[in-house]
Amino acid sequence: MSGLLVKSTVIMKENLEELNQRELAAKYPVILGGAALTRAYVEQDLYEIYQGEVRYARDAFEGLRLMDALVSVKRGVPGAVLPELKQRRVPKQDTAALQVAEPEPGGRSDVATDNPVPTPPFWGTRVVKGIPLKDYASWLDEGALFKGQWGLKQNRTGDGPTYEELVETEGRPRLRGWLDKLHTENLLEAAVVHGYFPCVSKGDDLIILDEAGNERTRFTFPRQRRGRRLCLADFFRPEESGETDVVGLQVVTVGSKIGEATAKLFESDSYRDYLELHGLSVQLAEALAEYWHARVRAELGFAGEDPAHVQDMFDLKYRGARFSLGYGACPDLEDRAKIAELLGPERIGVHLSEEFQLHPEQSTDAIVIHHPEAKYFNAR
Repeated sequence: MSGLLVKSTVIMKENLEELNQRELAAKYPVILGGAALTRAYVEQDLYEIYQGEVRYARDAFEGLRLMDALVSVKRGVPGAVLPELKQRRVPKQDTAALQVAEPEPGGRSDVATDNPVPTPPFWGTRVVKGIPLKDYASWLDEGALFKGQWGLKQNRTGDGPTYEELVETEGRPRLRGWLDKLHTENLLEAAVVHGYFPCVSKGDDLIILDEAGNERTRFTFPRQRRGRRLCLADFFRPEESGETDVVGLQVVTVGSKIGEATAKLFESDSYRDYLELHGLSVQLAEALAEYWHARVRAELGFAGEDPAHVQDMFDLKYRGARFSLGYGACPDLEDRAKIAELLGPERIGVHLSEEFQLHPEQSTDAIVIHHPEAKYFNAR
């Protein structure tokens, strides 16, 4: 089983429990992978649940090696064994010491609460349409596009062109061609709706306030069970402090035309062009989100802390973080409905499906946090 979003991991757990209930666990070994999973979660937490063999595969190649090992063990091949499970960092006999060192259950983590709260340029929402490609094209992560989306890589045998040579001879020429086509055929309709909202935190909740200081809505985020026990709510002033914090929200899209163009390529069996344009459209939406996040940092007054090199920006070496729903720290896609209520993304042509997916597909939403300690983490 493979899952991209954190909600997938919930389904995986339910599937394992169902296999247990049907007494099929001993018969079916399970391999789990995907962006939402960690080896520790699979080989510690889920292993304790499943009554059969369960292993984590980082990628398809590790999955193939696991399949070979599983088949060899089943056939009784001499010397065949499964890889060892990931061990917990702290032995069971040290649990008491760990509990003393960690924050008490139910309390906040050790995230600072005395960082300055920036003043936003406005409260509420604003819509920006017709953003030129040149404004956000420089935020396109070529590595994610060429490696992750287009699959450019050196031959496994080591002969042939290197990855860097492929980038120069295939990647960038193809990219320039696509960007020219998108511009000349007017296939991009880049738009943003974003806003700043007063807020406070209470436990695991982020409470959005109205102008009078009353609760407007709230987000409840999961908290890590081990380590620092981080929770997104901890990056905002606690209610009892008497101070009001600020949270940014944004929805960006490159429009529906580019999705319609990719669909036509697929229908005409132009699969290479389809894969390239689809991958580029996804990365352009991400580039637009990064560009606008930089705009937010500027509006909040700390863009001067941004690194000088764009690769450092892709490596998230700037202050704060942009958290998209469905991932480790904020896994509940249902919270998209709250963001939609606050921002009104239909004003830029973005709508939520019944499954809380954004349409057009080339759109992203985010909770933007200014706290200097805010970095990505999994709340499992």
